[in-house]
Amino acid sequence: MTNGSFNIGIILGSTRVGRVSPQIGKWVKEIAEKRGDANYEVVDIADYNLPFLGTTDGSEPGIAAWNEKIDSLDGFVFIVQEYNHSITGALKNALDLAREPWNNKAAGIVSYGSTGGARAAEHLRGILGELLIADVRVHPTLSLFTDFENYTTFKPAELHFNNVNAMLDQVISWSGALKTLR
Repeated sequence: MTNGSFNIGIILGSTRVGRVSPQIGKWVKEIAEKRGDANYEVVDIADYNLPFLGTTDGSEPGIAAWNEKIDSLDGFVFIVQEYNHSITGALKNALDLAREPWNNKAAGIVSYGSTGGARAAEHLRGILGELLIADVRVHPTLSLFTDFENYTTFKPAELHFNNVNAMLDQVISWSGALKTLR
């Protein structure tokens, strides 16, 4: 049961075929829904068919729908995978295609990769700061070596459950504080 006061989007940061981010997003949502402190939903950027920034006049319906979705949310949890020591091009593009809808909101990061996605998360933090998104400190990191079976089936270690809950505590607190600025 949620109190409905906050809407938190769990943003899947990859669009590639064979991605594992939907498994992680589902897992985070299952943990989050047990809390009863907000409305949580998985938001898949692949569903919006976003064009590359600067390649169109910006009138595509996917861009408007994306901005409306981001505007409707009070906070975010980004599911971030590390590609070449950074975030995916699809996530960067999705971040760039909205501006004001991101402002004065809180975000948590759940990253994964060979080093837990730490380098991607650090890159994302710089981008979030520019978009006036306050990222929280607690940052669950998932290893492709220890939290996945055959690099494809998500099997998280028990310690991550506490980390996700601690991150969500911060996202909810900060979302409340930042809502007063919007």
